[in-house]
Amino acid sequence: MSDNPVPLLTAKDLYKDFLTSKKQVVHAVSGIDLTIYEGETLALVGESGCGKSTLARTLIRMLAPTRGHVFFEGEDITGMPEKEFKPIRRKMQMVFQDPYASLDPRMTVRDIIAEPLKTYHVCRGKAEVTAKVRELMGKVGVPEEFLYRYPHQFSGGQRQRIGIARAIALDPKLLVCDEPVSALDVSVQSQVLNLLKKLKKEMNLTSLFIGHDLSVVHFIADRVSVMFLGRICETAPKEELYQHPVHPYTRFLLDAIPQADPHLRDESRSLISGETPSPVNMPSGCCFHTRCPFASDLCRTKAPQMKDIGDGHMVACHLTM
Repeated sequence: MSDNPVPLLTAKDLYKDFLTSKKQVVHAVSGIDLTIYEGETLALVGESGCGKSTLARTLIRMLAPTRGHVFFEGEDITGMPEKEFKPIRRKMQMVFQDPYASLDPRMTVRDIIAEPLKTYHVCRGKAEVTAKVRELMGKVGVPEEFLYRYPHQFSGGQRQRIGIARAIALDPKLLVCDEPVSALDVSVQSQVLNLLKKLKKEMNLTSLFIGHDLSVVHFIADRVSVMFLGRICETAPKEELYQHPVHPYTRFLLDAIPQADPHLRDESRSLISGETPSPVNMPSGCCFHTRCPFASDLCRTKAPQMKDIGDGHMVACHLTM
């Protein structure tokens, strides 16, 4: 990333609530401020159910926010009419977690990858579409002789490559990767991650990478945002966050990374305890105070505000005040 990064996508005070069948409100995303800069990979990490995928879908308008604003290339896209938004939509594409569920089993590889090309009238005629599909298959490492095969005839890693080919077909500016390797074998994960890094360099892509495996995130990310119960509690450049975590939740997450070398294992490391509060009944004050061993009376009554502690390291914790 350059010394003077240019914001590509910015969220301001973003909320997303859902109403359950019992008329209860689920606070999935609460007051998010987030900036993704051109050319970077920003990783969003946190435990399951913390709102990572909901936030990603809200950022690219797959879900409508309850309130707040999202700006893409300086334009407020939050309430933009669909007709005006359509040319912007093509600039934001997504790679989904499950490479089988995200591909239509009744469509061939050619038709799956060709679908966005047809929707946006990128190519003229069937032959040009097929040629473009072959080119995209080559970019992601799927042999072109598999052009007319169906998703069930591929391995998980090959299916994810097909999903990536579909996502880059429109030459997007922002690629949202929602845990794209979590359903794959470890040996295949590295291949897909290397492919994503290669495409980022070749196509000058900006990425939002959602993950829970912090070793994977360390490999792929430039910056990392840590999310807990619908809120971002810490954001920093990758090495800064891994070497100098400030928020107690971030420190617990990093402590939980397994060590392959037995000599590096520390049996005395602290692990997070307790259950995650319900997003239906959010705790007062800091939403992490029910699980934080350092919580004070202030934490229980007042929500901490995000604070810059230097060099782009942002943290929302009363311990830093």
